[in-house]
Amino acid sequence: MELLTTNNVWMMICTALVFFMHLGFAFLEIGLTRQKNTINILFKNIFIITVGLLLYCLVGFNLMYPGFEEGSSGILGFAGFGLDSPLTAEGVLDLTYNEGYTYWTDFLFQGMFAATAATIVSGAVAERMKIVPFMIFTIVYVGFIYPIAGSWKWGGGFLQTLDTPFYDFAGSTLVHSVGGWAALVAVWLLGSRIGKFKNGKPQAIPGHNIPLATAGVIILWLGWFGFNGGSVLSADPGLTSLTLVTTCLAAAAGGVVAMLVSTICYKNLDLTMFLNGILGGLVGITAGADQMSPTNAILIGAVAGAIIVFAVSCIDRLKLDDPVGAIAVHLVCGIWGTLAVGIFGALAGWSQFVSQLIGVVSYAAICIVSSFIIFIILKKTIGIRVSEREELEGLDAHEHGMDAYPDFRLNEH
Repeated sequence: MELLTTNNVWMMICTALVFFMHLGFAFLEIGLTRQKNTINILFKNIFIITVGLLLYCLVGFNLMYPGFEEGSSGILGFAGFGLDSPLTAEGVLDLTYNEGYTYWTDFLFQGMFAATAATIVSGAVAERMKIVPFMIFTIVYVGFIYPIAGSWKWGGGFLQTLDTPFYDFAGSTLVHSVGGWAALVAVWLLGSRIGKFKNGKPQAIPGHNIPLATAGVIILWLGWFGFNGGSVLSADPGLTSLTLVTTCLAAAAGGVVAMLVSTICYKNLDLTMFLNGILGGLVGITAGADQMSPTNAILIGAVAGAIIVFAVSCIDRLKLDDPVGAIAVHLVCGIWGTLAVGIFGALAGWSQFVSQLIGVVSYAAICIVSSFIIFIILKKTIGIRVSEREELEGLDAHEHGMDAYPDFRLNEH
């Protein structure tokens, strides 16, 4: 019982840290975008957390952990509506479900992950997507697509039953790439913001509060200790401490390398690239944080940092407008981190690399197809893009009738 209590307390602390990451995402998004769209972005982030948790309780958790029977396809299962713990006749929690922590803690920890996928999309479509279509997308994607995709690995589905099981410790693919693929589809269908491209060349649209964006990244880094540390699923001192070390080193390496590469390429010390390099390192290590040595973690983070610089440039050349760099960070570095499990660390080997590649392709397929269907239906019916006037004047005024920074000057008489 003492071990159970220790594990459960650690998991609850990690759950709180992952919840805190949503504040980091909100700060990062509003900091890297313009003042006139602040309320809109904050509204989306709060909607994602609240509705995401409710949906995960009603359908998501049991879609993600359906209890696949032996011989099933391992693609789709459902354990029933609502959250119902495995209680004994005496009303005591049946710990054969999970000997490390309670059923309730498991639900809450996993529920915090579920909302992250839509948050990634929120940043990519910022400043020009209608709020109602985004809300509909969030309901479908977080409520159904994310948990079905998650069941393929974490729920014991077909990727877990490969001869060499696909491995994604904390979600480089299952969380970050799932959000990244949807972000890519959404940005393509939406088109770029007014003024982003002139004569085919990308133009900088500066964010209105870089100190806030910096605070957001530091909060996300802190929250990642819970994101990866909690994914150990126990308070095991050896595994948790190693995971926190590899997570931290990858973040540091990602930031430093992104800063160096961007400085060499563009001849300026770009803070936003530095910040995204840190996030890229964090995303990259997430798939194998428990399997890597500190040196491996530094290498994975360093590659992710370099990838960020070139991925951002590539996305611009494709005329895709991603205001916060979400596609480069979460999709591209998510793919890199997933494949890195087959290259570095305790699981490295050709068979593992092939399984990682199968996983990447499988998630690309479900995410691209499902998000395209959702967005194209919305685009053809109610529309997904605000009018030119609304975009120029700001979504806060037109979608919400509010101002994030009201003017408190005294009326002159």
